[in-house]
Amino acid sequence: NIVDAYGVGSYREVNPALFTIITFPFLFGVMFGDLGHGFVMFLFALLLVLNENHPRLSQSQEILRMFFDGRYILLLMGLFSVYTGLIYNDCFSKSLNLFGSGWNVSAMYSSSHSPEEQRKMVLWNDSTIRHSRTLQLDPNIPGVFRGPYPFGIDPIWNLATNRLTFLNSFKMKMSVILGIFHMTFGVILGIFNHLHFRKKFNIYLVSVPEILFMLCIFGYLIFMIIYKWLAYSAETSREAPSILIEFINMFLFPSSETHGLYPGQAHVQKVLLALTVLAVPVLFLGKPLFLLWLHNGRSCFGVSRSGYTLVRKDSEEEVSLLGSQDIEEGNNRMEEGCREMTCEEFNFGEILMTQAIHSIEYCLGCISNTASYLRLWALSLAHAQLSDVLWAMLMRVGLRVDNTYGVLLLLPVMTFFAVLTVFILLVMEGLSAFLHAIRLHWVEFQNKFYVGAGTKFVPFSFSLLSSKFSKDDSIA
Repeated sequence: NIVDAYGVGSYREVNPALFTIITFPFLFGVMFGDLGHGFVMFLFALLLVLNENHPRLSQSQEILRMFFDGRYILLLMGLFSVYTGLIYNDCFSKSLNLFGSGWNVSAMYSSSHSPEEQRKMVLWNDSTIRHSRTLQLDPNIPGVFRGPYPFGIDPIWNLATNRLTFLNSFKMKMSVILGIFHMTFGVILGIFNHLHFRKKFNIYLVSVPEILFMLCIFGYLIFMIIYKWLAYSAETSREAPSILIEFINMFLFPSSETHGLYPGQAHVQKVLLALTVLAVPVLFLGKPLFLLWLHNGRSCFGVSRSGYTLVRKDSEEEVSLLGSQDIEEGNNRMEEGCREMTCEEFNFGEILMTQAIHSIEYCLGCISNTASYLRLWALSLAHAQLSDVLWAMLMRVGLRVDNTYGVLLLLPVMTFFAVLTVFILLVMEGLSAFLHAIRLHWVEFQNKFYVGAGTKFVPFSFSLLSSKFSKDDSIA
């Protein structure tokens, strides 16, 4: 239903619904990543699934009916939110210490190190503890950082003052990586359409230049992000260059030599830019010139009409294919009537304009669509901060009261907290993440390969026919 709301697929066209079943709940979970909220959503959907044969649910009001119809997608959305909540280590804005933190505070004390180490390193002592409002852990000091957390983000970050700065960097880069993978997958799916409809020239003249344009610029950005994660440690972190500056310098060709991420970086970037520049004219002119050449009676390997039935001559591309030579069948002569018809209907200017619009939309869309995936980062941070504010304003107040009145106060506070959690964080935030996930699939993913200009198949039925006639009679 989500895919059909965008457009019904044409006959034998690659249908994105198969992949949306997984990618849609996953992108929702990235924005809604909270273990507690995801588990509540999963339980609600599981309740609907287990009671799906109940007559009251199937005949309920419109809003509840919408939830009931989408019970399986809600179930997956809850499961993926639990998974991403474990990755973010976020449960009602609190972290779970399941495996023990990889950071050791006691190693920062000067008494645990030798006099030589105390002279070289900036360590803590009793006066530092008394007079400092914030203390900074240094991973370069032996014993402070003992290794990464086994699964997800270390729970000590929930106590850190720079928690938001750390999560900003992590989630922003993660959203860019996920977005570029998602869009590249969409372009690759278009290749299967061209193979099925026997239009192999579209692979060489449209899909390959599109993939080159995407990977030579944004694929290289992913490479730089992952390379920086792997190549630099806490000791060399101050020497690590900014990825944003390096990515901008790739297009500006600075006169002064920069430090760079790796040796030979400038030469690699020039080769990638050359491939990108070469891909653009092929994308703009390759297909129109090829169809013109094909229309003038030339034959080309990989273009045939065997098994291809032209139902409607809507596009000039299909008209030119109709007038091309059939290599596999060995038809070297074409009927004069067919040739005259194709000569009259073939319009090179229209094909060139259509391809130019598509190419401009794709090239500019690669930039805007990549930026659009940053909504994964923005909504994830917004959800985490709203959850944190709700906890600080309600639960923290109830937990700070003394034992005499604390229990009596905590019950209404917990009730109010639960109601606000359901209505604000589950319903409103869930609907927001749901709509943004739909947009990412409709605009950023499906426009790479999916036309959706088909008509939904309705089987012939005498009952429908009689109702149609009765409507006409009543109107008459």
